[in-house]
Amino acid sequence: MKRRSIVFVIGRILAIPLFKVMFHYKVRGKKNLPKSGSYIVCSNHLSNYDPMLVSVTQKRQIYYMAKKELFENKFGAAMIRELGAFPVDRGSGDGEAINTAEEVVQDGRLLGIFIEGTRSKTGEFLRPKSGAAMIAYQTQTPVIPVCITPKEQKIKLFRKVTISWGKPLSIEELGLQTGTPATFRNASRRIMDEIKQLREKERSS
Repeated sequence: MKRRSIVFVIGRILAIPLFKVMFHYKVRGKKNLPKSGSYIVCSNHLSNYDPMLVSVTQKRQIYYMAKKELFENKFGAAMIRELGAFPVDRGSGDGEAINTAEEVVQDGRLLGIFIEGTRSKTGEFLRPKSGAAMIAYQTQTPVIPVCITPKEQKIKLFRKVTISWGKPLSIEELGLQTGTPATFRNASRRIMDEIKQLREKERSS
């Protein structure tokens, strides 16, 4: 299951030059890109392009949680699954999605989670959800913060976008020695703070 799907490989090859034109994207923190091992990739969420924007910056396939509504069309669902997504019911504690997420990291792969749980319509950061921290604790998996920073407040075609990869955060750094709601909230805030710092660093450069 660690092998990349052919749909992802072809999609990434096609997306790299296309996204270069569409978004003039650049990558920061390349030294933090994970070459091997399991990590939870936590990013902010601004547009439907975000999963591919993050994915084109490195070669490994990222397996994303995606809202279940995207899987209602059978053909579309098959394509989305090949690209690495799996459904989650955002309105409830989706045990099946959490089990799938845990299997991804236990298999040595990259799990992608948009920590805000939904897209920001204004471009401002939203309050983080605790799902990523909970999965990190249950699987003892480090988290890599990633920030998508558009030139303007929101992502627009033919405007520069920067994808910044932060340093991995260990379970100890996240304070996840215990699995309580309070520690999950605190860890989620820590991840969000790291994402915010990546944006501040990019906009001040």
